[in-house]
Amino acid sequence: MAKNLSKITVFAPATVANLACGFDVFGLALEMPGDEVTLVPNNKEILQIKKISGDDGKLSSAINENIAAISIQAMLNELNSKQGFDIYLKKKMPLSSGLGSSAASSVAGVFAANEWMGKPYSRKELVKFAVEGERVACGTAHADNVAPSLLGGIVLCRSVFPLDIIELPVPKQLFLVVVHPHVELKTRDSREAMPKMIDIKTGTAQWANTAATVSALYENDFELLSRSLIDHVAEPGRSKLIPCFDDVKKAAMENGALACSISGSGPSIFALVKGKKSMDQVAKAMKLIYKKANLGVDVYCSSINKKGVQVIKK
Repeated sequence: MAKNLSKITVFAPATVANLACGFDVFGLALEMPGDEVTLVPNNKEILQIKKISGDDGKLSSAINENIAAISIQAMLNELNSKQGFDIYLKKKMPLSSGLGSSAASSVAGVFAANEWMGKPYSRKELVKFAVEGERVACGTAHADNVAPSLLGGIVLCRSVFPLDIIELPVPKQLFLVVVHPHVELKTRDSREAMPKMIDIKTGTAQWANTAATVSALYENDFELLSRSLIDHVAEPGRSKLIPCFDDVKKAAMENGALACSISGSGPSIFALVKGKKSMDQVAKAMKLIYKKANLGVDVYCSSINKKGVQVIKK
């Protein structure tokens, strides 16, 4: 154990999951925003939520309900450790935004605890603990937000149980624009908008796009990437829950975006672009749609975060 540490603070980045055609499979990490977790070891052999800020009082401080605490406890249980921590959670991103808010808290918490315990687990091995927070947050232990927040870059989550996470190449000129309209869309509600069944034609188109996306990233082929990042499964139903979605997507594509779709479960919308100049132009066009609709929006412009979660203070 790193007993010389009196406390540790960790930053875990926001993420974009699904990436259009890769439902519950693809995910990537942003540079900003994200969450911070500070852990202070205690001698009480329990986890305690000492303070949560930036959540407008919406998050629970109960250990069996707080996402960060649940993930930390899952790791401690496997280690047969009774180590206690005081937990300070600083939310620096909107809740229920489609940007992996719950995942960032889980990742920051479990990564900080792992560091303090002397790094018994690798980053990939921490995924299985962080997804326990996701199970509580949205009912499914999926890793398409957790894995990129932990590992950085673009990932493919082939399987969680057993764990099989594949890190994909990140083209140098690939940038990201995310717009978050000031509306709340819960993951559970968004999942109910998903079709219960799809026909073989739709499935074939989706699988072809998913495979082609992987090829495009390896080949640095932006034209193929643009042709492939098309969602035939989730977007048709979910987009109806997001204000101005069709207009925002049209504006992004007309101003040079490679692709545009729903970030995670929404309501955030992401666009992938080639180059910083295109990033700025697309961001301006997407934001303008919401300005005309008199709807508040946050805009995040980012390169792909290749580092993932990081210790920021010891």
